[in-house]
Amino acid sequence: MTLDRFYPIFESAAWLGRMLPHGVKLVQLRIKEATPNRLAHEIDVARELCAEHGAQLVVNDHWQEAIEAGCDFVHLGQEDLDDADVPAIRRAGMKLGISTHDHAELERALMLDPDYVALGPIFPTRLKQMAFGPQGIDRITEWKALIGARPLVAIGGFSVERAAPAFAAGADVVSVVTDITLHDDPGARCREWVETTR
Repeated sequence: MTLDRFYPIFESAAWLGRMLPHGVKLVQLRIKEATPNRLAHEIDVARELCAEHGAQLVVNDHWQEAIEAGCDFVHLGQEDLDDADVPAIRRAGMKLGISTHDHAELERALMLDPDYVALGPIFPTRLKQMAFGPQGIDRITEWKALIGARPLVAIGGFSVERAAPAFAAGADVVSVVTDITLHDDPGARCREWVETTR
């Protein structure tokens, strides 16, 4: 399976509307708190925007809503795996990405035969308090050797300048959040990412 090398994550369909025109082809919608109606609406709008721009939409966490909306990709963290019905996700024909932070989590993920594995945080991150410290670039090489041909997504603390070392170490995809959303000019930064990773 081939994924675009640039994988931004946004918390609303409005962000997708702003960033997809800059050439984004793989994007995650990660909504943490929302009423059921708002969540369904956000996913529907995001799906329509991605279809319009020829982009792949990955829905974080909300696998049931993603199935109902006819989405084709879901991302689950380790805590999400505790409650997710992975066979139902597969029966719906959906692809699956899984977050990992240590060997035990990677082993658990690989037992579910995910379509990609995410590793992070590679660098210190300002997005959220992490139970795990920075993994470092060398961990990317180790993880890639363990997961083989399936895509490896590196996430956590990335800037455009840090992308090349991650790819050189074995990452197939680099994922970012705040390097775009907290940037003075998110659109320009997004274009810079697209140009750097193509």
